[in-house]
Amino acid sequence: MENFIVSARKYRPATFATVVGQRHITSTLKNAIERGQLAHAYLFCGPRGVGKTTCARIFAKAINCLNPQAGEACNECESCRSFNEGRSLNVHELDAASNNSVDDIRNLIEQVRIIPQQGRYSVFVIDEVHMLSAAAFNAFLKTLEEPPRHAIFILATTEKHKIIPTILSRCQIYDFNRIKVEDGVEYLRYIAQQEGVEADDEALNLIAHKADGGMRDALSMFDKAVSFCGTTLNYKDVAATLNVLDYDTYFKATELLLAGRYVDALMLFDDVLSRGFSPQVFIAGLNAHMRDLLMAKGPAVSLVEFTGTLVERYKRQAAQCDESFLFGAISLLTEADGRIRQSSNQRLLVELGLMKIAGLGQKKNGEVTFETFATEAALPELVEVAPAAPAAHVSPAAPAPQLAPVSQPRRMEVMDRVEEKIEAKILANIDAKVLARVMPEPREAAQPVAQPATQPRAKRSGISLNNLLSGDAKTATELAAEEVAKKKTIVVDPRAEEKLSLAKDRMVDDLMKGRRRFVEAFQAMKVEGNVVTIVVPSGELYTEIMRDKSEWQRFLAKHSGAEGLIELNIIVNEQIRVARPITLEDRLRHMVTKNERISEMIERLGLDVE
Repeated sequence: MENFIVSARKYRPATFATVVGQRHITSTLKNAIERGQLAHAYLFCGPRGVGKTTCARIFAKAINCLNPQAGEACNECESCRSFNEGRSLNVHELDAASNNSVDDIRNLIEQVRIIPQQGRYSVFVIDEVHMLSAAAFNAFLKTLEEPPRHAIFILATTEKHKIIPTILSRCQIYDFNRIKVEDGVEYLRYIAQQEGVEADDEALNLIAHKADGGMRDALSMFDKAVSFCGTTLNYKDVAATLNVLDYDTYFKATELLLAGRYVDALMLFDDVLSRGFSPQVFIAGLNAHMRDLLMAKGPAVSLVEFTGTLVERYKRQAAQCDESFLFGAISLLTEADGRIRQSSNQRLLVELGLMKIAGLGQKKNGEVTFETFATEAALPELVEVAPAAPAAHVSPAAPAPQLAPVSQPRRMEVMDRVEEKIEAKILANIDAKVLARVMPEPREAAQPVAQPATQPRAKRSGISLNNLLSGDAKTATELAAEEVAKKKTIVVDPRAEEKLSLAKDRMVDDLMKGRRRFVEAFQAMKVEGNVVTIVVPSGELYTEIMRDKSEWQRFLAKHSGAEGLIELNIIVNEQIRVARPITLEDRLRHMVTKNERISEMIERLGLDVE
């Protein structure tokens, strides 16, 4: 059996034309060779596996070629043949990761002095140059700045920021880009054809995405997939081989979340966990999927790094998603992804995020739900209904008067009065478009019902918007009575202002024990009747107080003894910090509150504040 050569070595580019995804660099190097404008030092930097060392070797072979053609080596002369066979003495490669001392650089400097026996240049390729020690860099500076005419240095690194500026200033710097997914897919397809392997576009897309811009990683994954699948690479088998979540999982999850089916989404997440994937991998992949859907909705589809049928799948699903849904989903997933590493229960964190996103889907589909309810549940006719009057009060000679039909404006007037208190809360949660569909359509006036003249006209029966949404139908009279009862239960202490003002010091003392950041705000609070106005210096304190508003109201009532309702009015004024700088007296007062013995020590030693 002949020796197997991995694809990363077997198909390593031998010319500038075969280098993948670095056209801006290969074109520049070819032009420099054609014009004879060669620098004495180059720095190739970029991610791993993007062609830095490969370009250095191609460049070294091309500048020593005896018959160069348009900046490319001819691969026929003795210099090119010796290079291809690995016996060239003009190219010297040094691994700075293991040869990073001053002595190693001194040996390199000694080699630089030797004139090449064949060809015009001696090329020194130093890989991972950022691993050199500071002393080695300093020892290398003079030679790198003024080398012999026959010496050319090519430094390669993945971490340019670790190289000292004096080295950078002596080199021509070339930044290599990550290889795009479409470029990686094309090169993988070429290699598959050369190897007689049939591969679908989705499988090659998956390999290119997993490689994250590195062609060497992509070729290693390709060899692994071929070892598992044989001569036919399909999407499912490649995903199982590389241990990555397939695209179908994310498409299915998005479909469930978009429909508001959070239970099914949680079951899908449980299946992902049972297959051995971590919650972090799932939430990061779903976040990237939502981002690609958002990009696929408009002219930014070119930012979706997919090819072939996958792009069409993204376009179809993106057409079903609102931008508001995608923006909300990306925001929730990004927040969860940032917190998942510190979470003690990662599964619960992801499940909570999925349920919130499903809530966005339910809100999107809310129009259909309300419309269906409104058409299927018919509202009762609003008519005048009154009990029969006693016989003693009815005159047999007088005919029963006919009641006038109930007009639509009158009916709406009654409903408006009943819903006056709840309309604001409902409108905050229901879209105006949905509200218009839920409101009952105008109906014809009901037929009048005869009543005795002495009997007062009864109230109309009706269904409010709140009853319609909750499914609990009550009469307008009952709802009006409930509103009156609520108003009567609100009690305000007539001495609330006096009690709250007298209790300010007690509140401050209590806050000093555990919640010191609120002390200054309560010291400056103002009281008018039962309304307490507090000025805070930041939005964070405002949010915290409003979140626990009921707790603060109980706090005020407890310390003041005021009965009934106490209102809080919180005002944010960020100029407070600027207007009142912290002085030495403030710091000393704070230290004394921490430890009262400090005051005693100051008095005994006769110390000054300064």
